[in-house]
Amino acid sequence: MHEHNLEARPASIGDKDDIAAAKGEHVEEIGHAATAEDHEETVFQAIKNQPWAFVWCLYAIYVLILTSFDNQAGGTVIGIPQFRKDFGSQFDGDYVLPAKWQSAYSGAPVASAVVGSLGAGYVADRIGRKWTYFISYIFIFVGITLETISTTNEIFFAGKFIAGFPIGAFITVSMTYIGEVAPLALRGILTAAAAIAFTIGPFIVSLVVNETGTRNDRWAYRTIFVSQYGVSGLGAIMLFFMPESPWWLVNKGNMQKAARSLSRLGYDAVQVEKRLSVIALTLAEVRKETEGASFAECFRKSNLRRTIISVAPLSIQALCGVFFVASYSTYYQQLAGYTTKESFTLAIVQQVLSMLGNITSWFLIDRVGRRGLTLWGMCTLTILLMITGGLAVAATPGAVKGTVALLLVYCYIYNVTIGATAYSLLTEVATSRLRAKTAAMALALQNSLFTMWAFVIPSFLTLIKQTLELK
Repeated sequence: MHEHNLEARPASIGDKDDIAAAKGEHVEEIGHAATAEDHEETVFQAIKNQPWAFVWCLYAIYVLILTSFDNQAGGTVIGIPQFRKDFGSQFDGDYVLPAKWQSAYSGAPVASAVVGSLGAGYVADRIGRKWTYFISYIFIFVGITLETISTTNEIFFAGKFIAGFPIGAFITVSMTYIGEVAPLALRGILTAAAAIAFTIGPFIVSLVVNETGTRNDRWAYRTIFVSQYGVSGLGAIMLFFMPESPWWLVNKGNMQKAARSLSRLGYDAVQVEKRLSVIALTLAEVRKETEGASFAECFRKSNLRRTIISVAPLSIQALCGVFFVASYSTYYQQLAGYTTKESFTLAIVQQVLSMLGNITSWFLIDRVGRRGLTLWGMCTLTILLMITGGLAVAATPGAVKGTVALLLVYCYIYNVTIGATAYSLLTEVATSRLRAKTAAMALALQNSLFTMWAFVIPSFLTLIKQTLELK
């Protein structure tokens, strides 16, 4: 029996208030029972019982690949000699891309991603998760097209800037959708697995660059952007079959559509009623504390603590060095003395280690816990970076290559720990009504910090290049 069918029942209790009270008690009773069942369900039982919910969560993870692909492509092209030749100028027998354009290529899409993240939090609550995805796909195709056909820094910059808006939106909506649709037993694993999307995209880029990056024409780097059409096109086609989030539908009062959405997610008639009761009960409890789902509500009462816990890990990610490692490691390896081909091979090794690290986190996140894995991970990364910095001070060829090796180890440890736990905390801690807006704020703050690094790091690389040349 569906929750919305309750509305069609003939009144057997004379007073309307009694009817409302009886319905409320009925929903609350079913909701609490279903919640208890959720906590008893194992991972394999959840996949077996709700296979389509699991599949559509994987789709949300797939969408995240688009974001990591474009982010990595923007940094990787700087390491392609032909790109520097076409968009840079000759200096001391080599072609160099001006620092201002390096900063612009990295900073512009991150800045627009901030706007995309915040805007998606509002838009997704107004028109739904599915339509927000649709609008984002339009923007991403425009951005990819400009990147592909560009022959000047200005056009390439425009493509990167436009692509940043859907990147921010994709992350916000995907993490929100996973948090709402994933069965409780799968939520921790799926949110941790979401982080693997941020390693798969760069891995694909590394494979493409390894094959085409040494070409002597524009296809040395254009191939990267053309391959995005395939990744994005598949996601756009699959979007037409994606069920809307039942949480959003219930919050908008569309109980019948919510019931149909749950059916498409693999729930039978009995499970649909239970799930609707859980959603209605959860939303009712949240409404007792907050009257409106606004950004201001994220900072009131107990929501403030939830907001801090949700937002802080993503900010820690942005402050622990991952932007440099993810975006500029290939170019740094070339400065360290590796050939272009060797640096492309090391980029593949780096992404493989990142993926292995994320897979390792799947088995640790529920055993060690989010907090423990985050704290131990940050302590380990701090020690590792201190050793890396110590080697860099020497600036000898052997020491510099040692820093490259340690940065590879960094990629593994990062993805085992804070790289995975941050997304679990983001989707699990925030209340259901404020989840989209909390995710938007967290990602906006993270991207703001990334924007800062995007303008600072190119200057660091110039100093590194000069220091190594002096040595």
